[in-house]
Formats: sequence, structure tokens, C-alpha cells
Amino acid sequence: MNTPQTTAHTNGGDVLRFVLYSAIGIFMFFVPITLGGKSTIPLDHIVTWLRDHLTAAVPYYALALILAGTVFPFVTGGWRASPVKTVFAFMNILGLVVGCAMVFGVGPEWLMAKDMGPFLFNSLVIPVGLIVPIGAVFLALLIGYGLMEFIGVFLQPVMRPVWRTPGRSAIDAVASFVGSYSLGLLLTDRVYREGRYTSREAAIIATGFSTVSASFMVIVAKALDLMEHWLLYFWLALAVTFVVTAITVRIPPLSRVPDEPLPGVAHQPEKPVTGRRFHHAWVEARQALHCAPSLYRNVWENLRDGLKMAMSILPSILSIGLLGLVLARYTPIFDWLGYLFVPFAWVVGLPEPLLAGKASATGIAEMFLPATLVAGEDSLTLRLVIAIVCVSAIIFFSALVPSILATKIPVSIGALVVIWFERVALSILIATPLVRLLT
Repeated sequence: MNTPQTTAHTNGGDVLRFVLYSAIGIFMFFVPITLGGKSTIPLDHIVTWLRDHLTAAVPYYALALILAGTVFPFVTGGWRASPVKTVFAFMNILGLVVGCAMVFGVGPEWLMAKDMGPFLFNSLVIPVGLIVPIGAVFLALLIGYGLMEFIGVFLQPVMRPVWRTPGRSAIDAVASFVGSYSLGLLLTDRVYREGRYTSREAAIIATGFSTVSASFMVIVAKALDLMEHWLLYFWLALAVTFVVTAITVRIPPLSRVPDEPLPGVAHQPEKPVTGRRFHHAWVEARQALHCAPSLYRNVWENLRDGLKMAMSILPSILSIGLLGLVLARYTPIFDWLGYLFVPFAWVVGLPEPLLAGKASATGIAEMFLPATLVAGEDSLTLRLVIAIVCVSAIIFFSALVPSILATKIPVSIGALVVIWFERVALSILIATPLVRLLT
């Protein structure tokens, strides 16, 4: 049995900071409450309140972030860092143009269609632009004062053997599913840059746990007339997502990501624990407390990181996301791409395998697109499986890919596409038998 090193004696201040800050963080991210007839986490209530009470100002705030995110790479020279950074920097200019069109209501008819520019701006840009910086403030409480270390000790026996990630990564997984993939990525990137994740661990977490939030799953369920099966859908999506992740971590490209810390950062691995878990958990939490910066500094650093991430993401949502929507609507590219998934749909007997394949393929552009293609279909099995694929595929270019590229996590676009294909194929193969068994 390992004996952790103690750095200081426990005192009332340690206990108070750990309990108070962690409780506030848990409450904001993980405790749904009902206000105004809507049940969701407090963080989402704050964002909704801001949207409802600052209706006129919020679009201009989002546009300001888009402008800052577009200009920033050229001011700092970051646009020259790599060919990918160069392409995204110039695509951001397109995103700024689209953002101006949305805010000022001027643009071609096809762009102003409800399911094109306005969908991207109202359903993705504004929520992400608000939730990432605001969430970053409370994220400081969730990850900065020992909770991750405390939880991590208890979850080591599960996380490491199954998903090859530290026990502390369970916080990431829950933050994404209950809150938002953007918050999960912000958390992952921050912990990775502190040396508490290796490159492989950060890549696994970013591509395996960073799902859309439960609140967005409700939108998918409503679109596919699945609300009467909500609990079945939620738990199946959760199970399939994590089973698929347990498989993808063992095959390329994830298995080939270096299991090393960020260059120039000292690695801070979790200490293996085999007994007296509560004692070890508290020692780890106390050490984190003693190394933590002041509350003001921690909140400010997380807020700054949240604003930077929002600046990086928003222009890409409007450029890359719009390109994906245009390709889905006006070209046959997703029909062709869909043929890759037809064999998987056929072998498990999924109804209408051609439609299932095309719907699954569109998810790489925007996670909601598969739902739009099978909405109104009679087959409950088809609708449930595609609804699960929307969540378990994880990778989509309208928002998650730009979010990952805005971090230090070393995953290339090519690798993300391969991981997306693996996740979609595995999701179809795993979800279809489960849906047939349970419906």
C-alpha cells in the first residue's frame, strides 16, 4: 500500500475551503433545479436569464467575441503557426462576415434561412459565447481546490482499467454530459496544461467524453418524437458513448498518441492507491488546496481562458459550421459518405440502412443534422439509434473540432475524422441491438 506524502496538518480553513468551493462548483454544474417551469443546472439558468434580460445586447457581445477571435491570430502572428491555423484564421474572416449578417439582419436569402445562419448563431454561437466564460468562473471552484484529486482516488479502479485515464477524469466526463462539451474541453485543457494529464489522456478525454450536454439531448429527443422514451434514450446514449470510448482508446489513432505531458510542463500523475482510500483522497485534496492560487486569481485566470476559448470557437462555428450545412443541403457529398456506414447498418438489421448511413454521415458537419433527416420516420428503432449516434459520435466540425483546435491537446484534424468514423460505426453496431432488446 502506498503512503501519500503529507505537506501540512489539516485545519478548519482547509475543510471549509474544500467543502464550500467544491459544493458551489458541484451545485452550479451538476444539480438540476426548476425555475420558471424549466429544470436544468444553475449555470444554464444563468445563461437563459442573460439571454432573456439582455436580449438586445447579447448578439453584439457575441459579435465582439467573433471580431476579437478573428483579429487575434493576425495580431499575435498565430495564424502562421501551422497550415491548419492559417486556414482557420482566414475562415474566421468568413465567420465574422456571417456574424455581421446575423446581427444586422442583412444577407442573401439562403443564408438567412431559419436552419442556416440563424440556427448557427442562435443555437450555437450565443449559448457557447455565454456559457464558456461564465462556466469558467465556476470551473475554478470545481477543479482548483482539491475536488478532482479527492474524487480521482475513489475512481482510479474504474477509470484507468476501462478508459485508460486518471480517476480525476470522471469530473470531465460528468461536466460534459451535464453541462457542455465546451466546458469539458476547457476543463481538460486547463488540467492538461497543468501537467495532470498526459497528451494521450487529454486526447482520450476530449474525443471520448466531450459529448453535447443533456439539455441539447432534449432538443434531439423532441425533434425525433422520443420524449416519452427520454430515460431510455438518455441512459442508452450514456452507455453507448462510454462503451465506444473504451474501444477507441485501444485502437489507432488514440492508442498512438504519446503518453507524455505537454512539452515543457512537469507531469503530475495520480498516485496509485490500494487502501485507506478516504485518507489518501483527503491528503491529495489537501495538497491541491495548499498549492492553489487565491480565489480571485483562480477565477480571473479561468475567466480569461474561457474568453480566449470562446473567441477561438465562435468564428469557426459560423464558418466551418456553415460550410458543413451548405454541403449537406446543396451537394451529394453526405450521400456518398453515407455509403461507408450502410454495411454497419445492414449487418445489425437497422431499418432503412441507406437513410441511416446518410443521416449518420451528416453528423460530422453538425451533430443535430442526423436528427433532421430521420425526423418523422415510423421506425422507433431507427429514430432511437440515430438519436444515440448524434451524441456518441462526439466529433463534429461546427463546434467541437474548433473547440479542440483552440486547446493545446495534440489531436490533428485527420485523426479527428478517423476517430469520428470509428465512433459512428461502433455506435451503430452497439446501439441497434440494445435498442431492439429494450423496445
